[in-house]
Amino acid sequence: MKPTIKNILIILAALLALFVLNFLLPATLQPVAYRVVMLSGIAITMAVSLNLINGFTGQFSIGHAGFQAVGAYSAAALTVYAHSALFSYLPKDGQLPVYLRGFFKDAPTLEAFWMSIPAALICMIVGGALAAAIGYVVGLPSLRLKGDYLAIVTLGFGEIIRVVVENTDALGGPRGFSKDFNSGVGIPSITNFFWVYLLALAAVVVSRNLRFSAHGLSYLSVREDEIAAQAMGINTTSVKVKAFVLGAFFAGASGALFAHYEQSVLPASFGFIRSFDFVTMIVLGGLGSITGSVLAAIVLTALPEILRSSLGTEFNQYRLVAYALLLIILMLVRPQGIFGRGEFTFGKWFRRERNRPDSSPVV
Repeated sequence: MKPTIKNILIILAALLALFVLNFLLPATLQPVAYRVVMLSGIAITMAVSLNLINGFTGQFSIGHAGFQAVGAYSAAALTVYAHSALFSYLPKDGQLPVYLRGFFKDAPTLEAFWMSIPAALICMIVGGALAAAIGYVVGLPSLRLKGDYLAIVTLGFGEIIRVVVENTDALGGPRGFSKDFNSGVGIPSITNFFWVYLLALAAVVVSRNLRFSAHGLSYLSVREDEIAAQAMGINTTSVKVKAFVLGAFFAGASGALFAHYEQSVLPASFGFIRSFDFVTMIVLGGLGSITGSVLAAIVLTALPEILRSSLGTEFNQYRLVAYALLLIILMLVRPQGIFGRGEFTFGKWFRRERNRPDSSPVV
């Protein structure tokens, strides 16, 4: 079978699986479990996109939640304030038709799924594009810095976004943004399993193709030895900016889905603590490992929910302490992370990856 036909069949099979699971999972899982699944998918996109910056090019960005905030607020404002112009077919209260309303809040009908398609695509593109544009503006001068200096700049960027949002009345200010009180239009619930995991899958595929490609060698060379990469004629600043913009795009698109899943956005949801959560995910999984980022995102999203249900809500105040202890133990036992820079592989389909150009081992 020709590679093109095979790739098309794989894409169609993936879309069909996501379409079926979009209706099956909400009808079979408890609401709390389904919420963990949805938040895990959003965290996967955030972790993999941050891994493009920190893992592939070796930069140290700790303000990634700022890009998620840009995507969340811009997409939410678009669907609320442009409702009459672009999204008049959506209910003003934002509640799309669902099965068993009040119990399975996120189980969409077929009608709701078709209604979500244009709105979700527009929101992801707008949120991602705006975040990428801001990433370019911030990244072009700041990525000439290294190490701690770059970390301080990116952390400052994330806090600037949060402060700007808190002082913008049109976006709800410190009380958060959920609706326009003048028109009564609320943020629509257009996010479902299909869009969350389609975006996560896209982030993983783009990262995988970048890593195992000749073009991706320039990213890995910057990570391994920036001076040697410059000596070989690689424009290291351009490479870092491209990685920064690509990571910001996926973060912004993920933020758009997050806003339309929660149907409200709060400045506190995108503070520096949230950025540290994403850094913890990629460090725990292994800097440069796509598999590690995915698994760590799932574990660190599901684990707090499990502990909260068993130990109570007071666990949340000890979450950062638990994360710090986890990282200390990891640094002592396995400082390179769970997967290091390798990937989990199985079968013949993955064995071909060992012959791809990459400086890191496959385990």
